[in-house]
Amino acid sequence: MNFLDVAGRTFLISGVANKKSVAFFTARTLIEHGATCLFSVQSEAHLPAVTKLFPGSECFVFDVEKDRDLGAKVARPLDGFVHSLAFANFSEGPKPFLETKREDYLQAAQISCFSLVEMSHQLRECLVPTASIVTISISNTRATSYGYLGPIKAMLDATVPYLAKSFSDFSRIRVNAVGAGPLKTSASAGIPDYIDNYLFAEALTLRRAALETQEVANTVCFLLSPKSSGINATTVLVDAGMSCNTFDQAVVKTFAKKI
Repeated sequence: MNFLDVAGRTFLISGVANKKSVAFFTARTLIEHGATCLFSVQSEAHLPAVTKLFPGSECFVFDVEKDRDLGAKVARPLDGFVHSLAFANFSEGPKPFLETKREDYLQAAQISCFSLVEMSHQLRECLVPTASIVTISISNTRATSYGYLGPIKAMLDATVPYLAKSFSDFSRIRVNAVGAGPLKTSASAGIPDYIDNYLFAEALTLRRAALETQEVANTVCFLLSPKSSGINATTVLVDAGMSCNTFDQAVVKTFAKKI
């Protein structure tokens, strides 16, 4: 038996945008280990990409800003659910946090955070009693360069234990988050000045090599599997040691030479 023990299990994956996304790597890994994956996308425009990446897999549209029928669309037992949704409107370029528009903030909060609660509630009757829910967060919600998505990801992290506690009243369903360090994904590329931050993060990793999306997906798959049954209501940090290395001397000296 494979260590993950996901063969024959069924998972719903939300947020596959392209083959660079955490959701894509997660689904591919699960399928390689014998699992069945269903997919939900935000709009009709996203359907062709997912059906091309995972031919033969079922995929349906579910707009988290207005749809409320996720359970009816799935209509089968689920062993797990991956929430990999994040959106922020940076179309006007970077702005001081103080100037964040209410409508932009509320839309990002709905898509990136509260959708986890609503989708989990709608899936309540589909999730088996020992199912696992995993959402994708970030390694440092105080990284102010992340724009107003930082506070929203902090909200997501805070939501996880509340949701886990709520499920514990009637099941052994677990809810966890993966706090990923900076990744080379298409979604991240839309964040102002992200490339500079990505390169800086790579320099701060203990191994001097950037975090790979597959490494994050591996952690997601572990949290979905019964092998992680002792982990609940937690954000698991995956950043190759970056968070402990703020004052890396090589980086500090490089900066100091420019003063």
